[in-house]
Amino acid sequence: MTIESLIQTHLPESMQLRHRLHRIPELGFQEFKTAFAIRAELGRLGIPFVEGVIDAPTATVAWLGDPQKPCIALRADIDALPIAERTDLEYASTHPGMMHACGHDGHTATLLGVAAILKSIESTLPVCVKLLWQPAEEGGGGGKRLVLAGVLDGRIGPKVDAIFGMHGWPGMKVGLVATKPGALLAATDQFTATFTGQGCHGAFPHLGHDPIVCACEAVLNLQQVVSRDFDPIEPVVVTVGKFNAGTATNIIPDTATIEVTVRTLTSSGRKRIVELIERRLNGIAAAGGCEVRIAWTEGYPATINDSTMYDYVAKTARTAFGPQRFIPVGSPSMGGEDFAFYLEKVPGCFFLVGVQPIEAIGYPSLHSDHFDFTDASMAVGMRMFLELVLNWGK
Repeated sequence: MTIESLIQTHLPESMQLRHRLHRIPELGFQEFKTAFAIRAELGRLGIPFVEGVIDAPTATVAWLGDPQKPCIALRADIDALPIAERTDLEYASTHPGMMHACGHDGHTATLLGVAAILKSIESTLPVCVKLLWQPAEEGGGGGKRLVLAGVLDGRIGPKVDAIFGMHGWPGMKVGLVATKPGALLAATDQFTATFTGQGCHGAFPHLGHDPIVCACEAVLNLQQVVSRDFDPIEPVVVTVGKFNAGTATNIIPDTATIEVTVRTLTSSGRKRIVELIERRLNGIAAAGGCEVRIAWTEGYPATINDSTMYDYVAKTARTAFGPQRFIPVGSPSMGGEDFAFYLEKVPGCFFLVGVQPIEAIGYPSLHSDHFDFTDASMAVGMRMFLELVLNWGK
């Protein structure tokens, strides 16, 4: 059978599996029902697997083919988001306040469909294939935990030579594949800055030191880090997402706090922006007679695709679907993805698969309470993974 006919044979069951997973969304490191469903399917297929790794009990790792051959890893993320679903789908979430608003149900089911096909042709595989179902992509850094546990370096299964991952993308029509070499997605750091002054009556501001004024100045001044401290052609984002202060309209409080996300694309920019932000905030606090305490939380590194692996993905997509259905991405997205942790260790490529129905005019965005991974796009994801495996070394 051809790859396309194998996909069409397995696709209906994979779609039904996605619907089952969509009904049981679970948050990062709590995906026990999801992990059970993944492992049950692998057991049905007769594929051995590892249940959990250190600090990630809901991870599932499996491999097929000859472990003496080069090893190609394929990764899917399995967690959902704390969002109440409003799709009215027949298979909508049955877990209140949680939904698969980022399409990880589609990623998971796609990789399970790939596993079923690979098992049916296992004796002919040119490589060993490692399959990773990873928890906690949505802020939990599950990818980092799998790397530390040894899923790439040979401590858990064969050592990995290259890795590939996909993400459904609502900005592209079903049938399209896209990616770029180098930075595809941004590093995702954040910080909290707490300004401490001296509270007093709102009618007598001269008797205190107002931290709200300092925090307001910081909200505006931080944008000058982007516009004045960085090269205008280097993408950087500084967004203040939370501002907390005060208890009453006529009281100047002792403290005011802002919470900020910072997005960068280079390791040098990621390091430099910390120094620039702290310099500005300390100066603002001093000018206002306040002190500032800055607490950083390191997020995901930038997702940097290997140029050779990009070429391979681009060639694979063009050959499988036709040149017009591969879209070279022009500019990085400032979103983040913990697939970056794998790419720091082995060559690989993260690519995008369109999920916007052909007939649709627009589509709900990722993390929207109306988003749903489109069933028809699963065939594209399956074909990409399979072709990347079967054409390795050619």
